[in-house]
Amino acid sequence: MNSAYILIIGIVVLFFGYIFYGGWLAKKWGVNNDHETPAHTQQDGVDYVPSKAPVLLGHHFASIAGAGPINGPIQAAIFGWLPVFLWIVIGGIFFGAVQDFSSILASIRHKGRSIGYVISEHIGPRAKKLFFIFAYLTLLLVVAAFASIVIDTFDGFTTTSGITTTVAANGSTAMASMLFIFVSIIFGIFLYRYKTNLLITTIFGIIAIIACIAVGLYYPLYLGSTAWTIIIFVYVFIASVAPVWILLQPRDYLNSFLLYGMMAAAIIGILFTGTQITLPAYTGFGGINGTSQLFPMLFITVACGAISGFHSLVGSGTTSKQLDHEKDAKLIGYGGMLIECVLAIIALIAVGTLFAQGSMPSGTPTQVFAAGIANMVAALGIPQYYDVAYIVLILAISAFALTSLDTATRLARYMFQEFFSDDGIPTKARKLLTNPYFSTLITVGLGALLATGGYENIWPLFGSANQLLAVLALMAVAAWMVHEGKSNKMFIIPMAFMLVASISALCITFYNNVMKLFVLGTGTFIAEGLQLILIVILIIFSIVLVIDGINALRSHKQKNRKGKADLGNKL
Repeated sequence: MNSAYILIIGIVVLFFGYIFYGGWLAKKWGVNNDHETPAHTQQDGVDYVPSKAPVLLGHHFASIAGAGPINGPIQAAIFGWLPVFLWIVIGGIFFGAVQDFSSILASIRHKGRSIGYVISEHIGPRAKKLFFIFAYLTLLLVVAAFASIVIDTFDGFTTTSGITTTVAANGSTAMASMLFIFVSIIFGIFLYRYKTNLLITTIFGIIAIIACIAVGLYYPLYLGSTAWTIIIFVYVFIASVAPVWILLQPRDYLNSFLLYGMMAAAIIGILFTGTQITLPAYTGFGGINGTSQLFPMLFITVACGAISGFHSLVGSGTTSKQLDHEKDAKLIGYGGMLIECVLAIIALIAVGTLFAQGSMPSGTPTQVFAAGIANMVAALGIPQYYDVAYIVLILAISAFALTSLDTATRLARYMFQEFFSDDGIPTKARKLLTNPYFSTLITVGLGALLATGGYENIWPLFGSANQLLAVLALMAVAAWMVHEGKSNKMFIIPMAFMLVASISALCITFYNNVMKLFVLGTGTFIAEGLQLILIVILIIFSIVLVIDGINALRSHKQKNRKGKADLGNKL
């Protein structure tokens, strides 16, 4: 199968989805610029900052992308390219983009507050508290998992048979990433303090990115995992409390060009090399080795490339506070998700071209993606640049993992503060717990503790928890829509489907861990035992929240019917 056909079909379908279904949603929800956004009404120069649409799209896209749309499709490719492709396209248009768009809209209509606040207003205070705990635990898993990934990517040493050697790709990636942080700060100062022209500043920023990559290639930075653990979590603490305009937003905006460049190179390679996908279209319900289940695992593994609850936290946590005009919500929310779908399709093609002799390619998803795209670059007639392309691709992916890491930390801080902002808590305790520095310190400390276990032990739970978050976000917006007298039918199928898939995946993971821990004796309490406890908590919390949500939806519908009946009687 020619990879170009898959890419072209995917882009065309996603484009028409944006124009027609995205446009229909905007009309259905009454999106217009008559509503002044919280970025203007509550502007504070720290979190609420009006931003131009291209800048905010870059920030939002960089924050939601991370390594998710690359890791998910590559891992799910064991089921064949066709099921993964269909889920990316259908899930992106009718599930993920709907959630992202509606989450941003609901937040800006509630003064930039989070989805948790929307739940409190339209479902109930108990649901809000449970959601905050649920979301905070999920964000801690994100912080731990992505921190572990970044640390492993930056670690400049490897030990084999007692001999320690340096890893050039890791050293180059680490140096370029550190330099890039300082470039982002300078970019933010010029753009927001000196009000320089966006186009001119962007051109210089892109040149600076290229310079950072060049310095990294020639002067790698070799540090071990312990040193990088300290550096990464100190950085994350600073990034979480600093004003968004000075680091988070400019870094994400410039990062987006790194990813756009990576995607452009991949698209050129796919379109002009005639690369063939050797992966079968369908390998069976159990995957290549017959050890998995297409349902529900496909829909849990491919999260960020189709639908991801983490996106709703980003949209209602940071993006909604920076939206300049309400109509920008469609471009940034719906459009940003569909761009991520394109990246997921590219990742699927990358792994599909490396499939050989009935086996999936070896290595981590990041390495597989980089190798697949670097091969396409070499196929363009410039094989001497394979190593450079490979390192740049690794850099791009690690940069986005770091972006997701600092965004997740800031969002977790918001959740922590909102949870303890209740008037029922004593004043002194409330002031301490809602202090941004204290709440960030707690979050960073817990994330660092979890990261010591390695992302392999964290990732299985993150997938299911993340998809359950999507269910809760859709439910919250659906309740708000009914309260506003608007149709919420576009949420029903995504909510029901993802709820069944997520609970099913948690039950499968629970069964597998019980077998390892108590029957086979191959598990440990720290890995499988702790996961069992968290699985039970997640299932109980999600069921209670769904029941509360269904009751709230029924209540809102009854009130609407009664209101219409009373109006009819008066007339």
